[in-house]
Amino acid sequence: MRRKDREMTSEFAMEVVDKCEWATIAMVTPDKTPYCVPVTIARIGGFIYFHCAKDGQKIDCLNSCDDVCVSCVGNTLRLEDEFSTKYESAIVFGKAVRVTDDNEKIAALRELCLRHTPTNMKNFDEAIQKSLWRTDIWKVSIDSITGKSKR
Repeated sequence: MRRKDREMTSEFAMEVVDKCEWATIAMVTPDKTPYCVPVTIARIGGFIYFHCAKDGQKIDCLNSCDDVCVSCVGNTLRLEDEFSTKYESAIVFGKAVRVTDDNEKIAALRELCLRHTPTNMKNFDEAIQKSLWRTDIWKVSIDSITGKSKR
C-alpha cells in the first residue's frame, strides 16, 4: 500500500466488509477482459458469500478463473470545504467457489437476508422453498485483506 499512513488493521478491514452496503467483485472474462459487478455480501468466518443467477457473464467469468478481488467501501463523508473525502475501505483477494451443499446455501442466504432485509425474515423459509433451486451461491475465500481509511 502506497499510503502507509492510511493503512488499517485486518480487523478494521473485516469490519468494513461486515458493514458495507454492497461490494464490487472484480474478475476476468474467459478472453481475459476485466469485468466487475456490484453484489450484496455477507461474511461467515473466512468467506464472503454472495448470491446470483445460475448463468450469465459473472458465472462465465467465475467458471473460467476463480481468482477474484472484492472491494468494499464503508462510511464516507464528502468534505464540502476541501477537495477531499473521508472514507474507509477494504480489499479482499481470494478464490471464488460455487456452493453446492443446500445447507450451506441456506445458511449463506439466511446471513445475507439477516444483514440486508432483517425485517422480512418471517418470509425467509417460504422464499427458500420457492427459489433455492434457481439461486446460485458463491463464496470467496479471504486469502488476503487490506484496510484503508482517511479520517
